[in-house]
Amino acid sequence: MAKKILYVDMDNVLVDFPAGSQKLPPHHIDEYYDNYDEAPGIFALMPPMEKAIESYEMLSQWFDTYILSTSPWKNETAVMEKIKWVQKYLPVVARKRLTLSHHKHLYRGHYLIDDQSNNGAEHFEGEWIQFGKDPFADWPSVVEYLRGRR
Repeated sequence: MAKKILYVDMDNVLVDFPAGSQKLPPHHIDEYYDNYDEAPGIFALMPPMEKAIESYEMLSQWFDTYILSTSPWKNETAVMEKIKWVQKYLPVVARKRLTLSHHKHLYRGHYLIDDQSNNGAEHFEGEWIQFGKDPFADWPSVVEYLRGRR
């Protein structure tokens, strides 16, 4: 039997965006205020969210798991930094499963874990699991929910 398809977003789901933004140089904090995702180098500064790596690995055993994220148009370093982040923190199998798109609703699958409704997440054809909001406030709650749906 084929595994169900699961997509996982990066920003504020796998990677801790606020922790990365706190590591920006002071001049970038001022220059990119309210647009930190446009600051060159920001995606290289982001650590994983708590329990994200072990949760991703567990879910990858149960689901056909892909990473579906966006990349800001005004940050030319973002794409390469997201690729390097996946190479650094996730298993080798994840490297060829990273897709960057601003149209998440065009992808077919059973589940999408994403913290935001923008970029088509709210119109995803499967079930959108809004990470960071009850009942999916953290990775353990997401894993517990999906454990019964594999």
